[in-house]
Amino acid sequence: MVASEGGGNLMKKILGLGYWVQGFRCFPWLVVSFYLKDGLNVEPSTLQILQNSANLPMVGKPLYGLVSDSVYISGQRRVPYIALGAFLQALSWLVIAISPPNMSIFTISIYLLLSNLGASIAEVANDAIVAEMAKQPPSSTKKPQPSSSGNLQSFVWIASSAGGVLGNLLGGIFIGRFSPQSMFLIFGLLLALQFFITISVRESSLGLPKSPSGGIRKQLSELLVALRKPEIAYSISWFTASYAIIPALTGTMFFYQTQYLKINSSVLGISKVFGQATMLLWGIIYNQYLKSVPPRKLISTIQAMMALFMVSDFLFVRGFYRQIGMPDSLYVVIFSGFLEVLFFFKILPFSVLIAQMCPPGCEGSIMAFLMSSVALAFIVSGYLGVALASYIKVTASDFSGLPFGLLIQAACTMLPTFWSSCIPDKVESKAKKKD
Repeated sequence: MVASEGGGNLMKKILGLGYWVQGFRCFPWLVVSFYLKDGLNVEPSTLQILQNSANLPMVGKPLYGLVSDSVYISGQRRVPYIALGAFLQALSWLVIAISPPNMSIFTISIYLLLSNLGASIAEVANDAIVAEMAKQPPSSTKKPQPSSSGNLQSFVWIASSAGGVLGNLLGGIFIGRFSPQSMFLIFGLLLALQFFITISVRESSLGLPKSPSGGIRKQLSELLVALRKPEIAYSISWFTASYAIIPALTGTMFFYQTQYLKINSSVLGISKVFGQATMLLWGIIYNQYLKSVPPRKLISTIQAMMALFMVSDFLFVRGFYRQIGMPDSLYVVIFSGFLEVLFFFKILPFSVLIAQMCPPGCEGSIMAFLMSSVALAFIVSGYLGVALASYIKVTASDFSGLPFGLLIQAACTMLPTFWSSCIPDKVESKAKKKD
């Protein structure tokens, strides 16, 4: 059943708001990094462990997807979960905002876990709507066209990126002018507004396709059947491994830039704005020009580019760019900002691919499993990065081993390109097999 024009517009508004707010989450998280470093005086490895451990609720996405697919709340199975996610996030950030500034690491970790639990639930419901609608054929044709199948994915990608641009821009401006609690309060109030807007919308007005609930057991059975399909299992396995195999040195680089190079927080904010702007541009470029490119070729190219930029980081730490006259701050804004978001470029084409391969009725479960796998991969990557930083003996005051660590990171990033054949070469063929 194809959504009506009015329902489609309202659905886009709800999805646009949801993804925009999720993109804007970088606003408080930028403050959290400085708060942990300067307020609680944590070491680089501790900062990275805390940041990655806070993402543990993301691993539970398959469970949230199964519940969303099979458990209706007041006759609705998507909108109530978006509202619940907004409520949990608003609650956690508002509590942090009114808590004393000298709260313990354990206390703030609990609140951050609650926030990410809410974000996970909301993302699962939003992703399920996108996956369901991506499978609906246009009203003017009898079968989906490759040119239109990624439109909604590109729209929400752009919405999320726009939220990220504004969040990082305001974060960089506000961080030196307002207290962390004030910034947490602003984001908490924004989430409260999203909650009230969402609960005012009836799901029936969005024009979503009807899908009868068969219970969690039936949904789990269908999810397992879908995951046994080689094209889905191999693709998700490769995609997850392509992140997990990389030892992330984000916490170490953050300390190197702020502690060793004395890069101002506003410069880091601008760097993140630049990165989010490139994500926004990537969504537009992909939607206009790259949807017809074979997924394997596009995703493998992005993976190789990630390794190339890590080699560039090696040259940066060794002082090469400084020697040719490029200021450290300029490199951080352009190169570091771009590399930070380049990790996520693969998600857009891969989401389009998986959405087209999803069996009907378990879109939420499959997309949730995918994002859960990616979240777990990022956590593993972060812990591997902590181990690598320990191996190369990097501390808050000694970064002599960082160049070697960056070369190891680049080499690990290139490895998945050698078995990229796990990714289907043509998205169209998967859709035709279902006709």
